[in-house]
Amino acid sequence: MENGAQQTPATTMPPSPPMPKVGVAVFLLKGSKVLLGKRLSAVGHSTFALPGGHLEFGESFEECATREVKEETGLIIDKTEYLTVTNNVISEKVHTVCVFIRAVPADVNQKPETLEPDKCAGWDWYEWNNLPKPLFGPLEDMVQSGFNPFPTTL
Repeated sequence: MENGAQQTPATTMPPSPPMPKVGVAVFLLKGSKVLLGKRLSAVGHSTFALPGGHLEFGESFEECATREVKEETGLIIDKTEYLTVTNNVISEKVHTVCVFIRAVPADVNQKPETLEPDKCAGWDWYEWNNLPKPLFGPLEDMVQSGFNPFPTTL
């Protein structure tokens, strides 16, 4: 080695554990119905889920909700409102903290489109009291707990 410098042995870091991701899911409401799509991704394949996705750096929850609904369905949403958050450890490699937002379509006559056909088999409106089966795990857990995304009047 030049100038008497010594070479230090390379240290290898152990692999870091998987990190939780932050997701945003949207209860898009129209009358007594909610918008659901049939998932085609590996996690929750063939289950019905809300529109949504992962939070991008610097985004607010409401911005993420608006972006994801538009990307997935083409719908513009209005009146976004934070509802709740869940901590979902789905497998030893999948852990998502999910923020749930409530919103309504800006135009109630606009029809949802399937803009990501590799991720969703299609979107439809379902009565809250008659949801399709099977539901995506975190949504099923919420329904079973008695959660209701519809506003209550005092």
